[in-house]
Amino acid sequence: MPRIEPFDKYPFRYDEWFIRNKYAYKSELLAIKMQLPKSKNGVEIGVGSGRFAFPLGIKLGVEPSSKMRMLSKKRMIDLIDSLAENLPFRSAIFDFVLMVTSICFIDDIDISFKEIFKILRPEGKFIIGFIDRNSAIGELYEQHKKSSVFYNIADFYSVEKVVFFLKKAKFKNFNFSQTIFHPLSDINKIEQVKKGYGKGSFVVIKAKK
Repeated sequence: MPRIEPFDKYPFRYDEWFIRNKYAYKSELLAIKMQLPKSKNGVEIGVGSGRFAFPLGIKLGVEPSSKMRMLSKKRMIDLIDSLAENLPFRSAIFDFVLMVTSICFIDDIDISFKEIFKILRPEGKFIIGFIDRNSAIGELYEQHKKSSVFYNIADFYSVEKVVFFLKKAKFKNFNFSQTIFHPLSDINKIEQVKKGYGKGSFVVIKAKK
């Protein structure tokens, strides 16, 4: 069952996070941009309010929440109402697929990653950004998830677990980068983006079909 209730109920509260935490947001945006292919032929799965797709020049998004789609439309994103487990695209049509933090709200990662693999062209890239469960912020979110409007329905994953699912879907050639090295309340400038993972709370993985 789609985990969209809090996003339909509190769309503006969700979108306000990016304003309150603008430097953390810009840090995540930079980390993704550094891994994103130059091709314009891509789609974001779980595009939300378009906070990543719009500045990254991605014109197409998949989003099951009607209120999130409403916000994305204002950012000039073409939207498709569907789930990651059932992508309404032909096989092998995209150069890249982006997914940012949506993994923790997906019901079936196995099926979703296989769907993404299917719609990518040969040598296509899957870029996935998420909060590492084993990081400082990941552990904090996990500890307090029951008191969060959004994260009480979320499942957080370690980098190793995400790689496990990527390999299971036949992805290969993984490239890792990380950012967000301080508590959110302490971030008052754009954080560095470093190679690898294990220190930063926000991790980006680029995988190849």
